[in-house]
Amino acid sequence: MTAFYKMHGLGNDFVVFDAREQGLVLDEALARAIADRRHGVGCDQVIVIERPERASEAFMRIYNADGDEVEACGNAARCVARFLMDENDETRVTIDTRSGLLTCQDADGGLVTVDMGQPGLGWKDIPLIHEMDTAAILLQLENQEFMATAVSMGNPHCVIFTGNAESVPLGKLGPEIEHHGFFPARTNVEFVQALTPERLRMRVWERGAGITQACGTGACAALVAAYRRGLSPRAAEVILDGGVLNIAWRAEDDHILMTGPTRCAFKGDVDLASLEVGQ
Repeated sequence: MTAFYKMHGLGNDFVVFDAREQGLVLDEALARAIADRRHGVGCDQVIVIERPERASEAFMRIYNADGDEVEACGNAARCVARFLMDENDETRVTIDTRSGLLTCQDADGGLVTVDMGQPGLGWKDIPLIHEMDTAAILLQLENQEFMATAVSMGNPHCVIFTGNAESVPLGKLGPEIEHHGFFPARTNVEFVQALTPERLRMRVWERGAGITQACGTGACAALVAAYRRGLSPRAAEVILDGGVLNIAWRAEDDHILMTGPTRCAFKGDVDLASLEVGQ
């Protein structure tokens, strides 16, 4: 049996394995089986905490529900930071990821702040299929078109502003945009409504996971896109289906700070060998 922690950030949920003492190797099929909500444990992402190779407390490996290993996950970073801070009675930790080092600190009241680093704004950063203005991309689908803004937060995001985020058929448009030809590595998709300059309502389709309650990197991308389009200042409250994240894009170094809650729902054990990997 292998121990795991079921954690979430605003309903964006994770199965977290601590593999620092005993290594754990997951392939795409096994990660997908763990994430399966009917045949496995069930989650949006599978997270493996490993021993770090660089100056940090741990390395965080991330698998989407479809089994793909991905570069970044802001909500998971907060959860892993809380796990590590509680373990060592610390208020500050550094986590290594495929997209770089993340400095995280306790923000009181059960909140965690993560320095998400600088956003990528060039077409190669996203990446896009060819050179274009990432602040204003004309995205054509079969029956409609959108003006989108692309941002990299270590993973790709396509942000589309709308007058009513609640009415967007996210289950239909999300996968169409995720697999659009402009995005060779596919993309996360955010539909954002500017309620006020300091309050953004966001709904998200996550690459490889589908509709989720929250997306930390997506909230950061939404704030960056809103600022670039003149809809928001450099700090705003982003309202997701699962709750609120506070995002600030620092002017002095262009780093983005994300602050929000975390929760450990329960601890359990799973027999990985018994999972129906073919499901």
